[in-house]
Amino acid sequence: MWWIWIIIVMICIVLWFCIDFYIGRKKFDKQAEAREYPVRQGDLELMASGPSLFQKLFSDIEKARSSIHILFYIVQDDHLGKKFFQLLIKKANEGIEVRLILDRLGSHKITKKMVKELHDQGVQLYFSKTPSFPLIFFSIQQRNHRKITVIDGKIAYLGGFNVGKEYINEDLKLAPWRDYHLRISGEGVRDLQSEFLIDWQRSAKEKLFNQSRYFPALEKGSMDHRLLPTEGIEVEDVFARFIRESKSRIIIGSPYFIPTERVMKELVHALKRGVSLTVVVPNNSDHILVKEGSFKYFRILLSHGANIYQFQDGFYHGKVFMIDDHLCDIGTANFDQRSFFLNLECNLLIYDKPFIQTILKQINKDISQADLLKKEDLDSVGLLTRMKEGIASTISILL
Repeated sequence: MWWIWIIIVMICIVLWFCIDFYIGRKKFDKQAEAREYPVRQGDLELMASGPSLFQKLFSDIEKARSSIHILFYIVQDDHLGKKFFQLLIKKANEGIEVRLILDRLGSHKITKKMVKELHDQGVQLYFSKTPSFPLIFFSIQQRNHRKITVIDGKIAYLGGFNVGKEYINEDLKLAPWRDYHLRISGEGVRDLQSEFLIDWQRSAKEKLFNQSRYFPALEKGSMDHRLLPTEGIEVEDVFARFIRESKSRIIIGSPYFIPTERVMKELVHALKRGVSLTVVVPNNSDHILVKEGSFKYFRILLSHGANIYQFQDGFYHGKVFMIDDHLCDIGTANFDQRSFFLNLECNLLIYDKPFIQTILKQINKDISQADLLKKEDLDSVGLLTRMKEGIASTISILL
């Protein structure tokens, strides 16, 4: 009879998780903010490799003269993470204001001892989205997935890279790591500064919006763009609308492809009206079930003529969404339900056609290192893969 009690306990735990998640999401949906920023003019630079990104980022941090504001989902306790922290400590010792936000679970390897050392050296570090009762399961699932850097209120960074050795190609399983990150200057930096200060107020309980020194006068650049911050709402609406308005081409790059039913319908309708669809995903996986979780969507899209490429040379972590030749989205949101409905994300909508062509060249370079997936490849998968697909389908929002 003992096994009956085990089953009862397991059922109770699952029910508790479901109720916890349902209540937590309903509560958050009522509180979530949909902030809208205007189109700005700035200058953008695309970086697709970790070594080049961190060389540039660390150089800009080194040159900071007043403030360094940084938010990362993940900072690892490895040599790159230590180098990052030492640089922040150095700048704090020079009298530069250094504020750092890390996601509590994403950066779980950062210990209390490390936090104390940073605080003692003048680096103001606070954690975002710390799991809490009574809705513990939901609070564990919802993460601050943003990666924002603002230096002196004049230079900003946004994209998919975190801080750790895997992002500079030192994880043998995932190297080389492909990602897309933007360096931003011009008037749009003020919007990223605002987003950082919103997260700072939530994490540190300190309101800094009235500090004019964080918002210096900025010259306009040459590239139109608009910041799109999201908090478990709006991503699905925005992506569905862009797909509906597409005329000739859609390109999606994402490490995880688990769209909603609504977005899938829009993709299929686009294919039926003659819009080409290209999807780039990794062949390797860095999380359990996410690769298998995408297969049921790929079968549908392949049957309607989509081109799906599996990146072979390392790990593809890029997050890009391109519509025709006039709109490109790059940021932190993956093309999955977790980014659509749970995480705090931050993307940049780019309208500058020459820069979009620069991004397209990088995408085409990545496609040249990918294999074209065929429907028969998915129709012939084994029983274990089918079982993984089934499990993934039932928990798709959590993948």
